Amino acid sequence: MTYTAHVDTFARDHLPPPELQPEFLFTLPELQFPARLNCAHELLDRWVESGQGDRPCIRAPGGVCWTYAQLQAQANRIAHVLVREMGLVPGNRVLLRAPNNPMLAACWFAVMKAGGIAVATMPLLRAKELKQIIDKAQVSHALCDHSLAGELEAAAAQCPTLQQLRHFRDPSPQGLEAAMARQGAQFDNVATAADDTCIIAFTSGTTGQPKGTMHFHRDVMAICACWPPHVLKAAPDDVFIGSPPLAFTFGLGGLLLFPMSIGASTVLLEKAAPPLLLPAIQEFGATVLFTAPTSYRAMAADAKRLRIGAPHGGTLRKCVSAGEALPAATRQLWKDATGIELIDGIGSTEMLHIFISADEAHAVPGATGTVVPGYQACVLDDEGRPVAPGVIGHLAVKGPTGCRYLADERQRQYVKHGWNVTGDAYVLDERGYFHFQSRTDDLIVSAGYNIAAPEVEDALLAHPAVAECAVIGVPDEERGQLVKAFVVLREGHRPGEALVQELQDFVKRSIAPYKYPRAIEFRDSLPRTETGKLQRYRLKPGAV
Repeated sequence: MTYTAHVDTFARDHLPPPELQPEFLFTLPELQFPARLNCAHELLDRWVESGQGDRPCIRAPGGVCWTYAQLQAQANRIAHVLVREMGLVPGNRVLLRAPNNPMLAACWFAVMKAGGIAVATMPLLRAKELKQIIDKAQVSHALCDHSLAGELEAAAAQCPTLQQLRHFRDPSPQGLEAAMARQGAQFDNVATAADDTCIIAFTSGTTGQPKGTMHFHRDVMAICACWPPHVLKAAPDDVFIGSPPLAFTFGLGGLLLFPMSIGASTVLLEKAAPPLLLPAIQEFGATVLFTAPTSYRAMAADAKRLRIGAPHGGTLRKCVSAGEALPAATRQLWKDATGIELIDGIGSTEMLHIFISADEAHAVPGATGTVVPGYQACVLDDEGRPVAPGVIGHLAVKGPTGCRYLADERQRQYVKHGWNVTGDAYVLDERGYFHFQSRTDDLIVSAGYNIAAPEVEDALLAHPAVAECAVIGVPDEERGQLVKAFVVLREGHRPGEALVQELQDFVKRSIAPYKYPRAIEFRDSLPRTETGKLQRYRLKPGAV
């Protein structure tokens, strides 16, 4: 019988069968993990145990600066609340909902310490989307920022599995902080197995139905051992900052796991749009930045004026771009503005983080990079055979992390012949550099967000003026892709700018606002097959 610390075995019971999982590789010495491993100890507790608990760990606006010891004490108290007052047993799923802030980080570590499974959700999600996640992961507990209570409470009313909900930054006697005050600052971590699931990260697929990706404690430590030391090469005195939510694995790694794996500090910003990110870099003396190409392009002019790059006298010395393809023009624009060569990379929620990248010295404009140590990658044809350099095919990767969907038939699509097939079309050149071509499915990637066309269509179709609609991604220099909707109106409704605005606002109210169609075109009809199936490809620019 394989050891597990999980009393609630839901996650292990719903892993894909071994034959549908990818091949896992542990080729580096640092990927040889012990049988029992709790990532909270490795990322947090060991710094305190080694006498470095007074190192700065998490910074935030308003003068907040928690040391590693202070974060540990907060996480320990929350872990006690989860176990003693909320009845958590190891293996229970805990939904986390908050903008990026220190309490969200403390809650995440508390879940790890208590042997739970963190299910982090983006702040912009609405009740409908939260319900899908709660139902899929059978979430039993939730810790939510008081400012985001409304949508989660609306979802919870429809979700019988969610029995325990506490709000933090809630001054009332029912708030999490009041419960924490009753608990001690010492907690004995649950002795989780290295292959116990510790996070279920949700991503949206082409159907709009969320896919939960299951990752183990060893996976969390594996991504810290591969890309950061070999490509990022940050130092313990670095100050990390960025825009991706911690609910994105890009943000979780870049703004929490990676800095803490080396004893560095991180800045957590609740709002990190370009106009706010640049002043924050200056205020906190940030040295390592994580954000999407769209943000780099938007910030370039002001970054040049403010001289934030270390080559120009500022503090910023390393900049990481991921979430969408990096245009060569954006790379050059940022380098001209700051003197810094961007570190590009591709990762996926299924793989947990970046697996193809290049450091500053080896960056090639227009190329994502080369395979990260610890991983293997190739380009396959439709039959699953490697293609020659210069031939477009399906990107495939394997390494110490990989796709394990939670009870989802789409596992068979993502994992083929032991490879994780990401859904990206790539070309490999003679030097071993991978060049992005396009997505191979209908997933729209806009400003780093994955948006499923059918989900936006469903939201539009709920409006009384809409008879039919189709949604596609169209190329956009700033955002990579824009969400564009083609709408057929019901009788009695007239097209016009007022209706465009009304439809956009309607979508924003029903699903996460970043998914709304930024362009709407009214049509008399939509292209369909003889059987009535929508032909989205015929709506794309240049289609016949």
